[in-house]
Amino acid sequence: MGGTEELGSSAGAARLGFTAGQVIQEFGYGDDVDGDLRDAIEGVVGGELVDEDYDDIADGVILWWRDGDGDLTDALVDVHASLDDGRGLIWLLTRKAGRSGHVDHMDIEEAATTAGLHATSTLSIAPDWSATRLGTRSRGK
Repeated sequence: MGGTEELGSSAGAARLGFTAGQVIQEFGYGDDVDGDLRDAIEGVVGGELVDEDYDDIADGVILWWRDGDGDLTDALVDVHASLDDGRGLIWLLTRKAGRSGHVDHMDIEEAATTAGLHATSTLSIAPDWSATRLGTRSRGK
């Protein structure tokens, strides 16, 4: 295989690791997000995604991000704070190479590292979007 894998919206949503009953908070919503993927995620968790104004703890986060949206490091720190003790799934959804708003993977790695996170896997999740899973950096002793 190798590289990223193209998935249909339903299969892609299932591969994100969310489960029924989870509260998933969505950041960076815009007119260009993939509606089929959003619907599929809502189908997996059995409810609507909550928006940026949600003021309780979320089980997971999706962050739609495009080049020019601002400071990615700050955004990652903010979304990480939405999770209980920083635990939960964080998926950074970025435009694919060649699409308007594409974010280079090195920029993602740099921002994630600065925010205390690291990229663990990347999926080609929708026609115009890739998904990068971000995890908490383990603390060495």
